[in-house]
Order: sequence, then C-alpha cells, then structure tokens
Amino acid sequence: MDLSSEEHKQYNRHLILNEIGKEGQLKLKQAKVLVIGAGGLSCPVLQYIAAAGVGTIGIVDDDIVDQSNLQRQILYRLEDIGKPKVECAKKSLKGINPYITINTYQKRLSKSNVIELFKLYDIIVDGTDNFPTRYLSNDASVITNKPLVFGSIFKFEGQVAVFNYENGPTYRCLYPSPPVTGSVPNCSDIGVLGILPGIIGTLQANEVLKMILKLGNVLSGKLLTFDALTMKQLVLPFEKDFSIVIKSLENDYQVLCGIYKTTKEISFQEYKKQSTDFNLLDVRTQMERDEFHINSIHIPLNELPQRLQEIPQNKNLIIYCKSGIRSKIAIEILQNNNFKIELINLKNGLSNV
Repeated sequence: MDLSSEEHKQYNRHLILNEIGKEGQLKLKQAKVLVIGAGGLSCPVLQYIAAAGVGTIGIVDDDIVDQSNLQRQILYRLEDIGKPKVECAKKSLKGINPYITINTYQKRLSKSNVIELFKLYDIIVDGTDNFPTRYLSNDASVITNKPLVFGSIFKFEGQVAVFNYENGPTYRCLYPSPPVTGSVPNCSDIGVLGILPGIIGTLQANEVLKMILKLGNVLSGKLLTFDALTMKQLVLPFEKDFSIVIKSLENDYQVLCGIYKTTKEISFQEYKKQSTDFNLLDVRTQMERDEFHINSIHIPLNELPQRLQEIPQNKNLIIYCKSGIRSKIAIEILQNNNFKIELINLKNGLSNV
C-alpha cells in the first residue's frame, strides 16, 4: 500500500510532521473505524477522521435529517432534511476526502447485528445519546476486543473516555448500573449548546488518531470532563473492575436500562380510525408542541411524575413524543404509579404523521 500523488498533496501537513510522516499516514489509510450514530457528536468525529485520511469509515444510523439537527450537526444542509443521515454524511465526507472508503449502514445498532459489525473494524466510536446503546456497544467491544471511544453531552458539559483499550477499564467499570429511567433527559428534552458536541466530538476524533498513530497518552482509565461555560477541564482517573466479566450480550438492553417494552403500540393511522376511544398525552417539550401537535393533554416528560393527577383515567391512554422513545419512558412512569387504564405507545411517535 502506498500514497498516490494526490494523497501526498491532501495529507501534506501530516507528511511533514515528524511524529506522523508517511509511515503514520499509511497507518491511517489502513485503519478501519466504525462510528455509531450520525448526530451531534458523530459529525465532527466523521469530519476529522475523514479529513485525516482514515482509510475505511463505517457509519451506522437509521435516522433522517431533521431541521432541528442543523443547530449542531454540521455535516448536513437544509436540502438534506428528510433524507437518511448516513447517505448525507457520506456525500459530505466524500466532498472533503475522495480517497477513503465510507460504508453506510442505514439501520439501528442492535443485539442482532452489533458483533458482526464490530468485527469489521479496528476502533469503535460511540456517538449515541441513549443508555441501551452505550451498554450494548460496551459489551460488544469487550467481546470483540475493540477499543471504544465514548463521548456524552449535557446542556453545557461533556465527557470523553476510551474504554477497553488494551484490556483497560470499560464503560461498566465507570457506570456499573444505568441511571433511573427518565432521570437523565436527552438534548431533545433539555437542549444543548450547539458548539458543545463539536468540541467533544473533536476530542473523540483526537483519541482515534492517537490510537492509530500510537501517539501520546490515550484516555484509557481516565474520564475527561469539559464545561463550556467556565472552560474548566478535568481528567478523572478510574480503575478496571475485575469483578465485572462480560462474555455475552444481555438478553435485552432496553430492560437493562429500565425501558420496558410496552404491551401495546398503535400506529397513527390506526389511531385516527378510533380516536374517540382514547385520551391522548403529549410528553414532548413546549417548544416541540408549539411547532406541531395533535389535540391532546400536554405534560413534558420531565414534569410527568409531579403532574400525574392531571391525567384523566376515564379512557385508555395513548402517549406520544417525536419518535416513540420518550413515550415509552412515560408509560413506565405511569405503570410504576399504578395506572390501571391501558397505556398505549404511539408507534414511532410523530415521525410518521
């Protein structure tokens, strides 16, 4: 394997850097990196590892571009709205670097496909925002012996770490148990400073390049925290917990994280045929509701435990959100508070309305 004359031009600033040079650039060209998700964290990861010349990049995501994504997901444009993120990301990245291979997987990462996908790559990057996928990715990275680059964001703060690097500590060493369902809202509920995923995602990309090039100190056994408002950055060490042994995947990561499968779901088309038979509960934010809503009771998910008395129980209840995820959490909250009426999830939320 060698570099073409055009690649020499493309990677000139790496080639003249003594710590990288041609040998390091060839390492990048031979590397294979899988990025889970194509959202706020993944966009800068993808942009920078593609620009750096990582030879094979995989992107797995089943979502489409929404206008609300454009505030922080820098690979997309207005004309991309409604299109699959993986294909829009690939087009954008190819415009940056045509000398690399980009594999797209327009699907959700799941127990059924994670092991085979991970086996195809050298390094895994987690750019997701939900706990079931984080625990699934962690366990699969241990089983396949792949390092996992972790990033998370919350309002103005972010975290970065590298798990399972050279048999180092894993995500479960740092977070043995998932948080209580609904206790940690995502950016759809609480918002996020648009530049924050750019900062955290770029730090994730930096860890990827360091591992490939064998440069510097990898954030293994270390959690980097960053506060965008104060610019304070801390690196907190943590140890490997040898009592945690991962030999197989969990039966159900939704159940592990307290997101239980609902007994019943209904499509919007089915609901319209019998709408008078149900009460309807919207658990989205006020801003989301102001943009569009179906005539319904409105209680944001983060306020639901304090406002249970506002929900009528004279009819069975259909709960909805944007995609059907927050509504499942709402159903669990209601079940735990002994609601006797039938609680039904609006399948895929308003994404298909």
